[in-house]
Amino acid sequence: MATRIKSLLKANKVAKVFNCGQFLSHKMVEILGLHGGYDGVFIDQEHIPTILQRDIEIAAVTAKSCGMDTFVRRPAIDYASAMAPLEAGAGGVLFSMIRDATHAEEAMEWVKFAPRGRRGLLGANRDGNYFLKSTKQYVKEANESTLIGMQIETEGALNDIEKIAAIEDLDFVLFGPADMSQVLGVTGEVNHEKVWGAISSVSKACAEAGMAWGTVPPNDEYASRAAGLGCQLFLAGHDFAVIHRGIIETKNCYPSLFGEESELKREGAY
Repeated sequence: MATRIKSLLKANKVAKVFNCGQFLSHKMVEILGLHGGYDGVFIDQEHIPTILQRDIEIAAVTAKSCGMDTFVRRPAIDYASAMAPLEAGAGGVLFSMIRDATHAEEAMEWVKFAPRGRRGLLGANRDGNYFLKSTKQYVKEANESTLIGMQIETEGALNDIEKIAAIEDLDFVLFGPADMSQVLGVTGEVNHEKVWGAISSVSKACAEAGMAWGTVPPNDEYASRAAGLGCQLFLAGHDFAVIHRGIIETKNCYPSLFGEESELKREGAY
């Protein structure tokens, strides 16, 4: 269950989340927890489909021991793939490539038990304490505590943002600047004013619906501007970026061996 992030969003506070994908491991999650400052770990199973159910289980257990939540990004394709991360113990699911409000509602029903949805009932996995929870307790806690988000990164989702932001029991929407830049004809220019125009539309719709929203800021200036528009959930930091920066910083500690200082040859901190 993702109670930490949910409580922060409900209280109109900021939630800071670290992105794990290529280098997801329990040690990466534990080191992150030891450093502190993050509220959760985002596991990207959309772009890294080689992440297994067991990987999610171990990462979720580790994050929980460090006081952090977890949620998994999955494409909204079918019921079985949507439910799997939850039964592995992840605190929530972020659905990517949402086409429109109808698609978002269908995805919501996959991860909520009746009467809100039509998720299959078992309770013998991690999320049900391996059948130690009563069915009533399991259903109640899962429906109340599971973190559910919808990613706004397609033309249809952007056009339907008012309807999506008003979906019952949805916890947040996440604006995807990279894919939205493609939609808007400015591929890769995540700081383009067309992209910020779309962000403003999301911000306005969420404010009217009382819905939290988040984004993936490439740098602090971007994060600050988004915060000024009401952004609460920040996916700030990626595992591959941390490794790149660590290697660069290590080389810079030995100028007599590696020569002039190196720097990350890419704009932003993705």
